[in-house]
Amino acid sequence: MRQAIIDLYDEFTHQGLDRRVFMSRLAELAGGSAAAAAALSALRADPAAAAMVAPDDPRLTGERVTIRAGTPPLQGYLVRPKDATGKLGGVVVVHENRGLNAHIEDVARRLAADGFMALAVDFLSPMGGTPKDNEDKARDMIGALDQAKVTEDAKAAVAWLKARPDGNGKVGIVGFCWGGGVVGRVAVADPELDAAVVFYGEAPPAEGVAAIKAPLLLHYAGLDQRIDAGIPAFEAALKEHDKTYTLYMYEGVNHAFHNDTSAERYNGAAAKLAWQRTVDFFKANLAAG
Repeated sequence: MRQAIIDLYDEFTHQGLDRRVFMSRLAELAGGSAAAAAALSALRADPAAAAMVAPDDPRLTGERVTIRAGTPPLQGYLVRPKDATGKLGGVVVVHENRGLNAHIEDVARRLAADGFMALAVDFLSPMGGTPKDNEDKARDMIGALDQAKVTEDAKAAVAWLKARPDGNGKVGIVGFCWGGGVVGRVAVADPELDAAVVFYGEAPPAEGVAAIKAPLLLHYAGLDQRIDAGIPAFEAALKEHDKTYTLYMYEGVNHAFHNDTSAERYNGAAAKLAWQRTVDFFKANLAAG
């Protein structure tokens, strides 16, 4: 698929481009309305895509949990190894701007299969929950969220995992796209965080970087001009304040390269490498002791 089409889709999904304008420009680039519809179908996440780790994987146990009761509640999906014999390091998983969908639940199960207790938070639960198979509505709902409140909700999820008796008291966080931006802000705001991983997320304001305590692992896509524009100032601030971080740039791949449900942007080689680096990073930073 032409890069111009992928870039246009990114503008639509992340920068508020009007849908009618988007479809008109997409038809021009694709060569007609039928070709535009086909391109959009290929770019959208496929809700029927097979999970890498099945929901009923016998190695794992998963449940819906309430992180914060009351009105509005904060809820999520907790998954952990079924036969764990010791206390586990925890990881909060922050979804893309599509909400807590089947793909992000699968990501949580991947972490659990590697020995972590993973909590995928539904940051739309205070608004009634992520709408099923309607990513356009989910994006609209995400756009209405207050960033400061989201940061506090993420901190609450970290604290909830830290307090669990089956956890070892160490908790990290990983986020993708919109969720990657959330991770950056949580790293600034939560001195109790033990590790943070960003997948192509917007950098936090440079003036907040001095407050970061957790080591960072940063994954970026070489073709992601929108997000990559913020990297120089972010990295300069990290260096200025002598923060512990590792930054990887995956050349020739697009924003959302880790999402295997979006065929046109997924890159298997980059996704596999970034994920192994993520698992190794969490194992190094969330081990007991």
